[in-house]
Amino acid sequence: MTDRKAIFLDVDGTYAHHGIAPVAHEDAVRNLRAADHHVLLCTGRPKSMLSPKLLAPGFDGLVAAAGGYVEFDGEVLADRRFPADVAARVVSVLDSHGVAYVLEAPERVYGPLGVDIRLESLLAGLFPSTGDGDQKGQLDILAALEMSADLSAASFGKVSCFGSPVPVSELAAEMGPGVGVVASSLAGMDGSAGEFYQLGVHKAVGIQAVVEHLGIGREDVVAAGDGLNDVEMLAYAGVGIAIDGAHPDVLAAADFVTPGPDDAGLVAAFAKLGLL
Repeated sequence: MTDRKAIFLDVDGTYAHHGIAPVAHEDAVRNLRAADHHVLLCTGRPKSMLSPKLLAPGFDGLVAAAGGYVEFDGEVLADRRFPADVAARVVSVLDSHGVAYVLEAPERVYGPLGVDIRLESLLAGLFPSTGDGDQKGQLDILAALEMSADLSAASFGKVSCFGSPVPVSELAAEMGPGVGVVASSLAGMDGSAGEFYQLGVHKAVGIQAVVEHLGIGREDVVAAGDGLNDVEMLAYAGVGIAIDGAHPDVLAAADFVTPGPDDAGLVAAFAKLGLL
């Protein structure tokens, strides 16, 4: 593979570990771009939860909110949000069950009053320390958080919830048509955490917007991911790379497997493809 490629990298568990990317991955991004490839983050996170440190190596764009928001070279190609009536229903269901949640938009992350304290308690110990006592993963959420007593009219493209007293699949069913859910892979959450999204919106839809913008083909796409919300993009890509230990559905959608970020697995994958 020597032609110019568009490379899409999932963040958590693929490019980075709980928001912290290994130096080898940062260097690989710089080298790929120096070789004239396009490199974009392709993440379930909203743009507002991508830290300056995470973006520091430089990217050509991003597919955020699991395909809901797409940006290339500073130009917004897509910003898909829940219709107002569906959004209000989603918030109502979450509030009725006392769930800790955040509503994710490119500009901010919105949550009910006191959700910051609940998140600190629910997520304590799940993320690596930054060395000064802070938990890095929590900071990415809380740094972008704006709380309000009334979120019934909030505009957002995706929702993350934690500490639900009922399985997230039941919450999605109660929210009604048009709402899908992916259970969280966070250890210990056991169906009490997940991400709610608009049915029909996924990472492959976001990648397709970039492909059409660039006038390239799917065969020119390389994608890497480890989560269930990566299945569609791995199947769409000309070359799909899964992370070792991923869910069987993720592995089945990929062309080959590489180690995780703790072992700088993307470097080996890019070398195997002749991209570096």
